Amino acid sequence: MQTDLDAYFEHLRSERQVSPHTLDGYRRDLLKVADHCERRQSRRSWSDLTSHDVRQLIAEQHRQGLSSRSLARLLSSLRGLYRYLNQEGRCPHDPTTGVSPPKREKRLPRLLDTDRAMQLLDGGIEDDFIGHRDQAMLELFYSSGLRLAELVSLDVEHLDLSGGLVQVLGKGNKARVLPVGRKAREALAAWLALRAQANPVDGALFIGQRGRRLTPRAVQLRVRQAGARELGQHLHPHMLRHSFASHLLESSRDLRAVQELLGHADIGTTQIYTHLDFQYLAEVYDQAHPRAKRKQESS
Repeated sequence: MQTDLDAYFEHLRSERQVSPHTLDGYRRDLLKVADHCERRQSRRSWSDLTSHDVRQLIAEQHRQGLSSRSLARLLSSLRGLYRYLNQEGRCPHDPTTGVSPPKREKRLPRLLDTDRAMQLLDGGIEDDFIGHRDQAMLELFYSSGLRLAELVSLDVEHLDLSGGLVQVLGKGNKARVLPVGRKAREALAAWLALRAQANPVDGALFIGQRGRRLTPRAVQLRVRQAGARELGQHLHPHMLRHSFASHLLESSRDLRAVQELLGHADIGTTQIYTHLDFQYLAEVYDQAHPRAKRKQESS
């Protein structure tokens, strides 16, 4: 089994030219499988491994605390090995066929509550180029729920301050028009009055002092610094997007509208925010479910 592994690792290194980091990941995963087989003395070659063995291995690693993400990676590493062994004629079957890792646990998004969001946005603003630019970015993130890539790709022409609208290009090159709140419009107007100072090289809405469009990394850095300064905590652009979505859902009760504003193709993606408003869901249940009504009427 080790001979086949050594040949596969060399294939990954020389022919696939995977990075050393990726190669180390494959090696760790596949050595776990080899160790499992060594403990089962009847499994002396990769051809001896069955789908039952793979499921047993996944279950064993899961019991030992390996995360769903790590188990998915282990299974992917094993599939890659068997694709290689099949192609090289070293093994006639693939025991990973039909085997799935445990479902990944859904992590609730981190976000700011309303008071913390107001604390961030109502903090002190330096009356200069950088201060007004950063304030406009923060306000727009929270006002319209933009993704980082959507914000950095904005041009001035995409903004309609008089109409309170901004046009963004989201995933899959799907354009959507979003409302821009009053505070965000005020911050953007103040920023646009200063933007020309940097002699912009193109129509980018958010630029650095040399006139060039801000990179995603630069925006992330400025947001993180604002979070540390105003809130004393880590902050990233997507946290503002999550905050926008959850606060809007709490107020509007309209999941479909929030889905459209976020640009989610699947409403299931948007439903992660509903955990924040269980009280409302309970009220809807009590008012709408026939058996809930009967219980209320009989009590």
